[in-house]
Amino acid sequence: MPDTEIIVCTTCRPPGASRELPAHGLALFEAVQEALLVCELDTGQHKGLQLRGQACMSGCSRACTVTLQAQGKFSYYFGDLVPDAETAAQVLACAQLHRHSADGNLARNTRPERLRAGILARLPPVGLGST
Repeated sequence: MPDTEIIVCTTCRPPGASRELPAHGLALFEAVQEALLVCELDTGQHKGLQLRGQACMSGCSRACTVTLQAQGKFSYYFGDLVPDAETAAQVLACAQLHRHSADGNLARNTRPERLRAGILARLPPVGLGST
């Protein structure tokens, strides 16, 4: 089973947010990083997940943004996320659903609450023929 990569935009800011303050995206990245570390130390539950910060994923009007991707699976791009510990926990839960899905499909009703709305894109795996 391929690892699922969680990519968090580290430069996301809600419209009108001051550039003098730390980016909301960086706060979300740090929250996900902390949640991943805590879970690994406590339970080992999130093995198979990789986390990466990425400066600007072009979702500026829908900050904060996160992508889930894995080789041979559909990729998901979420926006309008709150940069807090609860969102971080739900991102990890959703990433585990993605990891355990054979094709990466994430039905709306199975995703954690904060990742049911705000979907910006669902991209097919590279090389998948059209149907």
